[in-house]
Amino acid sequence: MFTRRARLLWLLLAFSDLILVAVSFEIAYLIRFHMPQMRLFFLSYGVAAGLLGTALVIWAGTGLFLGVYQRLESLDARHMIRNTIYQSFWLGVALATAIYLFQLGEISRSFVALFLFLNFLFHTGYRLTGRKLRRVLQRDLAGGRRYLIVGTGPKAVEVARLIEKNQEQGDQVLGFVREPDGAPPAEEPLSRRYPLRELEEFPRLLEGHIDEIIFAVSKSWLEKMEDLFLLCEEQGVKTRVLVDFFPHLHSEISLEKLEHLSLLTFSSAPENEYLLFLKRALDLGLAAVMCLLTAPLLVVTAVLVRVTSPGPVIYRQQRCGLNGRRFWLYKFRSMHRDADQQLHQVAHLNEMDGPVFKIAKDPRVTPVGRILRKISLDELPQLFNILKGDMSFVGPRPPLPQETAQYETWQRRRLRMKPGLTCLWALEGRNQLNFARWMKLDMEYIDNWSLALDFKILLRTIPRVLSGRGAS
Repeated sequence: MFTRRARLLWLLLAFSDLILVAVSFEIAYLIRFHMPQMRLFFLSYGVAAGLLGTALVIWAGTGLFLGVYQRLESLDARHMIRNTIYQSFWLGVALATAIYLFQLGEISRSFVALFLFLNFLFHTGYRLTGRKLRRVLQRDLAGGRRYLIVGTGPKAVEVARLIEKNQEQGDQVLGFVREPDGAPPAEEPLSRRYPLRELEEFPRLLEGHIDEIIFAVSKSWLEKMEDLFLLCEEQGVKTRVLVDFFPHLHSEISLEKLEHLSLLTFSSAPENEYLLFLKRALDLGLAAVMCLLTAPLLVVTAVLVRVTSPGPVIYRQQRCGLNGRRFWLYKFRSMHRDADQQLHQVAHLNEMDGPVFKIAKDPRVTPVGRILRKISLDELPQLFNILKGDMSFVGPRPPLPQETAQYETWQRRRLRMKPGLTCLWALEGRNQLNFARWMKLDMEYIDNWSLALDFKILLRTIPRVLSGRGAS
């Protein structure tokens, strides 16, 4: 399925999930309200909205984390029920936590239990019919699409094979158009033999019931087919072009316009403006909440740093951020005041390979600083870097300028993602990794980035930070 259709489909399914959560909440409330021999049950508008909002966020977040909406093809009944159980469990935990934190003791436990039960029941039934619903939604969204493929080479055959995977949803290949001197398409990977047409027949073929034309020919032949493109445009037939002129590139390819100029865009870093905007909005909201919640801890830590060793409370260090732009990174000072001037004295103790300097038992670290580093409290001021927009919660760690100057060419790609407090490397031991593995994990994060991946990394980082594993 083409990416835009798939994305629209999972957005619709996620939205329908949220509707079911809201319906379950309302039905549970009405049932609890009218239960006989029970005291009158009532929730204020603010409390009800808060509980429902929490339920919606947790349900959608865990659904993204589990890939409930994205990996529809692989979901059988067992996976559907298991994912629904997981989501229901975390929903129950989140509601219990919210009730405890905000001291909402007046909320009926029977109401919460009834809501969770109805929500699980509705979603289980809904998802067991998921495959049938998926086919219905696809047909309603775009209907069955009929494709004519121009080209007969291996890439053209691969395009036909991928379209065949959606035959149940009404997608079908009508045939191939052979470019001059082109061989017939290989039949082995395909489910059946398709009609083979000649270029001279192309104008007549457009008069048939064709929804889209896909050009899967070499660059040299593509340049000679301008008349065919103009003919498709004149008749309003949607046309797609397989872009494989640079076969060794793995970048995402998109077409954008600069006013009247069309630009083919290659990007090997995340470029979805909507998801990146949502990532930034979540960073802002979470950083603001954490600043409020940790304000007493920030004050206590600042006092400890100030009274246990001379020097400033906050240590500023220049780092490289998104696209190499430099910014000031903030940390609670964990070393003696003249630690930077003593660097040459301990350079021979470096335990990291590559252009990175780390010492497990750095003699320049103060006793209080060692404790702060062990549980990562020294990095709390970076919440203000996140508020400023220099950093994110999840992303490659911001390197020093002198480190990036020693990067190999391919390693500079890690600068194309906004740096963060934690990333995949934090889950494998933080300072225990060698430099090559560190870089590989950063590239893996960039190549597979999603909001669900960020959520997963954050959840797995919290227990590691609290336990101090891998820190120094």
